[in-house]
Formats: sequence, structure tokens, C-alpha cells
Amino acid sequence: MQIFQNKNNMKKTTCFLPYSTEETTRSTVMELRQCSETDDIFVIHKNTQDIVLPEGCKSLVAGALQQTATLKALANEIRTAYTLLYIQSLPLQSGAYAIERMLQVAEDTEAGLLYADCYKIKEGVQQAHPVIDYQEGSLRDDFDFGSLLLYRSDAFIEAVKAMDADYRSAALYDLRLKISRKYRLFHLQEPLYTELETDNRKSGEKIFDYVDPKNRQVQIEMEQACTHHLKAIGAWLKPEFTPVVFSEDTFPVEASVIIPVRNRERTIEDAVRSALKQETKFPFNLIVVDNHSTDRTTEILRKIAATDSRLIHVMPDRDDLGIGGCWNTAIMHPQCGKFAIQLDSDDIYIDNQVIQTIVDAFYEQNCAMIVGTYQMVNFKLEEIPPGIIDHREWTPDNGRNNALRINGLGAPRAFYTPVLREIKLPNTSYGEDYAVGLSISRHYRIGRIYTPLYQCRRWDDNSDASLDINKQNTHNFYKDRIRTIELSARKRLNERQTEQ
Repeated sequence: MQIFQNKNNMKKTTCFLPYSTEETTRSTVMELRQCSETDDIFVIHKNTQDIVLPEGCKSLVAGALQQTATLKALANEIRTAYTLLYIQSLPLQSGAYAIERMLQVAEDTEAGLLYADCYKIKEGVQQAHPVIDYQEGSLRDDFDFGSLLLYRSDAFIEAVKAMDADYRSAALYDLRLKISRKYRLFHLQEPLYTELETDNRKSGEKIFDYVDPKNRQVQIEMEQACTHHLKAIGAWLKPEFTPVVFSEDTFPVEASVIIPVRNRERTIEDAVRSALKQETKFPFNLIVVDNHSTDRTTEILRKIAATDSRLIHVMPDRDDLGIGGCWNTAIMHPQCGKFAIQLDSDDIYIDNQVIQTIVDAFYEQNCAMIVGTYQMVNFKLEEIPPGIIDHREWTPDNGRNNALRINGLGAPRAFYTPVLREIKLPNTSYGEDYAVGLSISRHYRIGRIYTPLYQCRRWDDNSDASLDINKQNTHNFYKDRIRTIELSARKRLNERQTEQ
């Protein structure tokens, strides 16, 4: 490890923080000064006019920390073994000897980046805010490191020197991807500071931020940084796909709509009716896997099935099935059609042409999976922000690579049944669709439909409407694990192709 030291006092860390208000900046500088290992403290601001800097800190005129030019300016000022970034514009409240503890663990682990748990004050109440361990598959640009980041200075400077793109929004993302190729990113499971939670939306209201059209330019930069990283680690896939030969095997129908359900008495009839009213040039059916509902869901389904033979009401023998397991039950059912089309139990198709549109797209685009577009609505079917979710970040050339960065592929999803029967879905109730989508995209083209196909209801009974931090962490860790598995598979695929 290359060690940078201040010759005068041999202190270990240089600190950087963005300027906020005079009072907030002074408070944070005072907190950082409590650490005996703090050397220079730089306050980053855009100009030197009309601001008052606290005593004991230095001025650094630069842009936001998310900009490449700013990180290069920081790198020029570092003279210590470690570099501490505080990326919030709110006052820092550090725990007793918190920075000293981070420095100690950073030295013991030789981490390139060290981050820790914290507390958050939300609506005046202090709550524990644990974060999760970093994996190779933690490629999400919104990975939560908290707001206090400790870097090895040589790792930081090395990564900044390697930056050959001038980002305005993706520089910090680019920085940690570059550092992760050579160094460990270490999570210290100790709450070492307190920050104010300024985003008081429920978890279900935050998950669509990355597909909000107003964030499109940011997402383009994030995709560029991720693509460069995938190429550097040997996991990027060329836009070359295995052709789909649609089987001539006999299927009972051309398409099956699949609905896993448990306890959705308020919405299941709407979903079923929207599927049964579809108009097609071919026969189709609807397979509803009723996962042992305890409300009126079963009664409602039996009543409809008694009047329409296209509804196949399946009650699994097993009682250990998640949503993925229910899907596997449906696709392995002898009445499943050539194409399996998703519909959630609280959503509805937008018109009576959806099934025909999806099946036509399979043949036109020669793909093993279709991802559509949907409209966000409330329980009354009134549009709510961000409105239309079309996942236009999926491009034919780079979609399956960019899929490793985002947290979902979109909906509704539809599959060529023989391919899905071979791969199957994980028996989970979160991320199962993402996992199988990544696996399919490794070999096959995923087709896209950019016109809205169904209305996605957001209401309090959604499975992700309001998750506590521990549940959010469990979900995020699992999706990172899925990506870690997929990265390994793609690397091996590229290695085999290189050897041939």
C-alpha cells in the first residue's frame, strides 16, 4: 500500500464535504475535527462569493461530488493515507471515536472503501439504519453506502487517474466500480453516525425513481459506467443471441395467462375478467395458481371457473411455494400453452388486445421472453406518478448488460414456455422474475413492447408498498446475489467462447 502522510503531524485522513449553509457546514466541520486523525478538511463549493467558511477548513472550488472533474480536483489535494467523503448536505452527527474506528478497521482489512451502519432521524425519531455487505453483483448505482465513505487514498487516486469519461452524475458510481476491481469494499456493521432522513416516502414509492423520465440522462451515464465495468471484468455480452426455434410440439393452446394469487379477494376478479375478455386469433386459457388463500379468493375463482372453462383453477399440493414456485406449477401444468403471459392478481390488462399483441411480438422479434410497458394507477385506476413505465433503458445492443445494473426488467413479462420450463423460476416471492429474466437474456433475445399493456395498481396491500429497512435490505441483498451468480455465469461463457 502506498502511504500518504502529512510530514508535519502524520495524521491519517483528509476530509471532504459539500458546502451547505454556514451553520450546517460549521457543525459538520466541528464534528470532523473531533477526530484526532483528521488532517485537512476541504469544503467543496462552486464559487467563493457570498459564503462564509468555518475556521480550520480549506476551500475547494469545484462542482458536485458526482462529477468526474470534482473527483480529480479532490485527488490533487490528498496527502494522507485515507480520504473521507461526507456526501450529505445536512449536519453530520458522528458517534464517539467513530472516524478513529473506521480508520482502524480500514487498516486491519486493507479495504479500498469502508462504510458503516448508521442511525437515521425520521420524523423526529432516531432509528437504526443498517446497510448491507457489498458483493460483486452489487452493481446497482443506488447501492446504499450511507453518507460517510472512507477510501484508501492510493485506491482513490488510482481509480480517478483511470477515469477516461467526463461524467456529470455517475462519477462516484464509476469510482467505486473501479476500486472494486482491485480492492475490497468493506461493510462495518456498527452504527457510527446519525443522519437525517429527508425522503419520507414509503418504500413502494421510491422503487420507480430509476425509470422516471426526468432521470433519463442520469441513467444513460450510469449505464455507460456499468458497461465499461462489465467489459473490464469480462462479463459484458455482445449483442449476439441464440435463435429461437418455436417448437412444433403440440400445446393445448397458443398462450396461457398465469396468475399466482393468495388472499386477493378485492382484486382477483378484476384481473381474471380482464384476461378472459381478451380477443385473439387463437385459443388461450388462464391458469390461476391459488396458493392456499384464506379469504374469499378461492370462492371467487371457483365461481368464475364454473362458468368459463378457460379458467384453470389450481390449488397446489405443496404449502411451501413462493410466487416463483407458483409460476413453476403453472408452466409445468399439462394445460399450459406455448407462451406463458404474466398478470399480477391486483392488476388488469389495459384493453382486449394484449395477449394477441404479445404473441405477435414473439414471432416478429424472435425472442424467448417479452417485456412490456405498464401504467401506474391507484386503486381507482387513476394514473399516478411516474405514469407510464416503459423501461426504455433496455436497448437491443446493451439491454442484457444494463439489466445487471437496474433492479427489474419491467412488466408484463411473457415467456416461450419450453425455455421457461428448462430454466424455471427460483421459489421465492421477490426477485424471481428478475432472476429468470437475467438467465434467459444470457443466451436469448428479450423482446420489448413500448405501448402500455396493463395497469399496475399501487395500494397498501402491494407486497412492496411499505417495507421496513430490514426487509428492504433482505430484498436488495438477494437481488445482488442473483447478479453475482449471473456475473459468474457470463464470465465463464465469455471464457469458453474465447477458448473456442
